[in-house]
Amino acid sequence: MNAPSSRGGKAGGFRHTFSALGVDSPALWWSLLYFFCLLTGYYVLRPVRDAMGASSDVLAVFPAALVQWAGRTGISLGDFTLQVLFTGTFVCMVLLQPLYGALVSRFPRRVFLPVVYLAFIACLLAFYWMFDHDTPGRGAVFFIWVAVFNLFAVSVFWSYMADVFDNDTAKQVYGYIGAGGTIGALTGPLITRLLAERVGVGNLLLVSACFLGVCLLCILKLRRFALRREQRQLQPDGEQAMGGTVLAGLRLVWSDPLLRALAVLMFFGVGVGTLLYNEQAAIARRFFVEDEARTAYYANIDLAVNGLAIVVQLFLTRWLLRRFGIAPLLLLPALAILIGFSLLAASPFPLLVAVVQVMTRAGEFSLAKPARETLYTRVDRESRYKAKAVIDTVVYRGGDLTFVWVHKLLTALGSHLVFLAGVGVAAGMTFGAWRVIQTQRNLPEKGQEPVADGRAA
Repeated sequence: MNAPSSRGGKAGGFRHTFSALGVDSPALWWSLLYFFCLLTGYYVLRPVRDAMGASSDVLAVFPAALVQWAGRTGISLGDFTLQVLFTGTFVCMVLLQPLYGALVSRFPRRVFLPVVYLAFIACLLAFYWMFDHDTPGRGAVFFIWVAVFNLFAVSVFWSYMADVFDNDTAKQVYGYIGAGGTIGALTGPLITRLLAERVGVGNLLLVSACFLGVCLLCILKLRRFALRREQRQLQPDGEQAMGGTVLAGLRLVWSDPLLRALAVLMFFGVGVGTLLYNEQAAIARRFFVEDEARTAYYANIDLAVNGLAIVVQLFLTRWLLRRFGIAPLLLLPALAILIGFSLLAASPFPLLVAVVQVMTRAGEFSLAKPARETLYTRVDRESRYKAKAVIDTVVYRGGDLTFVWVHKLLTALGSHLVFLAGVGVAAGMTFGAWRVIQTQRNLPEKGQEPVADGRAA
């Protein structure tokens, strides 16, 4: 895929777009299908997860033993449902990280990638049985598992993309791949809406499992492209186990300036989203009394987010990446959020909350996420799979856990002070973006990986 000529106007741009998506780019097509199926499968599950998190049936959400213990101690679990679920999610992320590290260290890519997705499919079959038998406590287990599945599966996907595409090609195709995921994010809820009442919740899990099965096929089809890239750039063969310790990812994030900056950006970026999501729910309950009006409000936001994201992914992301690098893709969303939270601190009314939510989520999906992912094409495999997994799972859910409780503490002070605190969190996100831009300048442009860098202890 060569750089487009500056001549030829729109016709040349469209010719290049179709060339990038043409039959001469099978790796791109398989990647598009992979991300589409992955996010379709996830978004089929997400409404089921959200329904469990909002359920008033405590026994459907939590195990009977936990409900009985809370009753004896005078705690109303229903008042802390999301806080307990977010805490449980973070604990599971921390416990699973060494297991994932061991899998990645001891087995080659051709083994651990299919194993991860086969494990997810097996879990969905187990949940199908639990929902079919109305097992008590299924809600909490399913809610936590879906959160774990989403972060691990997406993190593994982008790690694999960094094996398949080099930095130059990633700048050209990541916007298109992200658009494929956005279409999947739109398709999944449609499937759930059409089928939920007809086939039941349990059968929706089987639909999701089928989409993950297609992801497995895509993994196998993309293997030869990853091998070709590694051979062309004289990188270590991904078909060999990478070795190293199971906790190497944590050590790398702590010691490497770029990875540390990415962790800071992730932590505060999640904080912005968590504060906005929780306060938006409180404002929506206050301004929209009827369920129908509240549902329409959220539906309009989702429609605007996905519509804006796919337009930017198709027509702006690639151009910005190739022309200016990652700086505008990280700084523009961060500055927009900083300004948005400042306005919300003064006037937290529903329309402005919706606008800031659209900017936040669309900016993350279409600009910030592709920019971050291109960086992993320029680092070694241990950073790509181990450190990235730590940032995308433990740091992500650590931010969720921290700020869901911060919001709980700030709720009594009102929306103005919640968003004023959010300005500080947005400033932390902007600082993280600036540090990533500064530290990534020391990376090789072509993603050359040292064969022995002394870090696989």
